[in-house]
Amino acid sequence: MTDAAPSSTNPAIRVQLRVIPREQHALSRKDISPGALRVLYRLNEAGYAAFLVGGAVRDLLLGGHPKDFDIATDATPEDVRRLFRNCRLIGRRFRLAHVVFGDEIVEVATFRGSSDDGSGDRHVVDGRIVRDNVYGSIEEDAIRRDFTVNALYYNIADFSVRDYVGGYEDLGRRELRLIGDPAQRYREDPVRMLRAVRLAAKLDFAIAPEARVPFAELGELLLHAPPARLFDETLKMLLAGNGLKSFRALESAGLLADVFPLTARALAFRGGEAFRALLEAGLAGTDARIAGDKPVTPAFLFAILLWGAVRAQVEREIAKGTEPALAWQRVSHHVIAEQARQVAIPKRFGIVMQEIWTLQPRFEQRIKKRVFRLMAHPRFRAAYDFLLLRAGESAEVAELARWWSGAVALPPDALSAQLSNAPPPATPSGADAVAEPRSEEAKPARKRRRRGRRKTGGDSSPPAPESAA
Repeated sequence: MTDAAPSSTNPAIRVQLRVIPREQHALSRKDISPGALRVLYRLNEAGYAAFLVGGAVRDLLLGGHPKDFDIATDATPEDVRRLFRNCRLIGRRFRLAHVVFGDEIVEVATFRGSSDDGSGDRHVVDGRIVRDNVYGSIEEDAIRRDFTVNALYYNIADFSVRDYVGGYEDLGRRELRLIGDPAQRYREDPVRMLRAVRLAAKLDFAIAPEARVPFAELGELLLHAPPARLFDETLKMLLAGNGLKSFRALESAGLLADVFPLTARALAFRGGEAFRALLEAGLAGTDARIAGDKPVTPAFLFAILLWGAVRAQVEREIAKGTEPALAWQRVSHHVIAEQARQVAIPKRFGIVMQEIWTLQPRFEQRIKKRVFRLMAHPRFRAAYDFLLLRAGESAEVAELARWWSGAVALPPDALSAQLSNAPPPATPSGADAVAEPRSEEAKPARKRRRRGRRKTGGDSSPPAPESAA
């Protein structure tokens, strides 16, 4: 271990190199992807420094199995492209090289520098770094990273782990600690606050007190973060198998209202406990699907998060005299637009969310033609799963969920016979009523117009009965 020394570019940060030799750590090359190993070895053979870095090193040291393997090097992006024909350069904010091996993409970043002598490309707006392509040494690269446990480097040259900022000790303590002054680092990039919450939930780590304290003051900076970045961070937080734990951590950190203000408001209002039960059941179900390697969609997740706001606003609109179908349509569009100002919601997901919501009142209409029409809807399964989540809202919704669970389990012929023999249920009212075009069952029979003269003196046969709808 070398003596601690202040960073030449940031005297507040003490840089102290600790080298953990191969025999003293658990990281093994057999756990690194073949593509990442090929990049590491080729860079090293070409005379460049080559390190596995970041979350992959952290997770491997913890015994995990990372999906992504990032590499840091002193080679520039152009140098990397010359070495690999299967390489493409991406990014404006951070210039990166992507080396592609079939389905695997290995991300290669040049060591980031802290000071710009004018030869680099750095742009700062209101304290936030919006473009940063200034290169430097591995020590500068280490102090530029967010958390100490993400600043560990695996050296392919001798299979050691290098630690410059105390990350190896923090890993042992299971603590998330920012490199440098937390308030300054959050001002540079407010999304780091969400990353702290996400990693703490994922790794079951504690956030260091000095890293947590600024949340109360600086959380509002998230209101000015790019909505597209917040969408990406939200997906990492809630659709990675730790959604329920991450949501609770986000709320506990006091940051929920800065990311999902409508959700926070619905939880605080009357009926908030029922909404919380639905929300947490939905997140737990999503986590279970991910654990079972089943598909999940952001649309269903966002439909859960915003249901409290949608339901309350629809009830108010109907109480004011708005026709129910129009109320559902207006409110769903308005809620999505309002949330999208904070967290971007791509249109393809917004459409699915609206369909899930507006199909809910149609479950009330258990007339045969409407039942089969609803079951044929392309979004029926998602809407039905959402109805099951709502079963805790009231006894009526619970009974409705039970009826539909029985209906989906029946063969179509058996369901048709059951609906034909059952008396029609009462027409729903209030917020659960949605006007649909009148079915043919409800249309009065049209009188046949007689053509030609009526024959006299002959027997007239009765008209053939029309087939039942």
